[in-house]
Amino acid sequence: MAQPQGVPDRQYLLRVFQSVDKDRSGHISSVELASALSNGTWQPFNPETVRLMIGMFDRNSSGQIDFDEFAALWKYVTDWQGCFRSFDRDGSGNIDRNELRNALTTFGYRLSEPFIGILMRRFDRSGKGVILFDDFIQCCVVLHTLTSAFRQHDTDMDGVITIQYEQFLTMVLSLKL
Repeated sequence: MAQPQGVPDRQYLLRVFQSVDKDRSGHISSVELASALSNGTWQPFNPETVRLMIGMFDRNSSGQIDFDEFAALWKYVTDWQGCFRSFDRDGSGNIDRNELRNALTTFGYRLSEPFIGILMRRFDRSGKGVILFDDFIQCCVVLHTLTSAFRQHDTDMDGVITIQYEQFLTMVLSLKL
C-alpha cells in the first residue's frame, strides 16, 4: 500500500526518533524534542510549547514520549504547519495581528480587538508584533484548552458562566497549560 503524499513512512520517523533520542533511552524528553523541532527562524522552539505538546501526547505521564507518541506528535506538528502556512497570507513566516484574527475567526472564535491585542502581547516572544510558528501552536492550544474548560460550566452555551472564585481557580489550575 502506498504511503499518502506528505506523510512520512514509519522507517523515516524511526530514524528521526533515534537521532533525537540522544541518550538512547527509547524515550524523548522535552529537551531532546526541542532540538528536533524548527520554528522557521533558526531559534530554539518555544520550551513552553514543547512542554505543552509532550503533555498532550505523553499517555503515561512520564514527562517523555515513546516512538508511537512521537509519531502522533509529528503528525500534529505537521498539521499545524499546514494550518500556519494557510493563515500566513503574506508568506512572511509569521502571523501578524490580522492573520491571527482571521485564523481565530476561522476556528470559530469571536474575540474582541482588545483581546486579540492581549493574545498578540502574550504570544509574541520576539516583540515585533508577530507570532512565530511555535508560539502560534501554543496560542491556539491554550485558547482551545481554556475554552473547553469554560464550556464545561456553560451548560446553556450562552457564553456566560457563574462560578465561585475557588471554582475558577480550580478550573484554571487543573488545566495542563
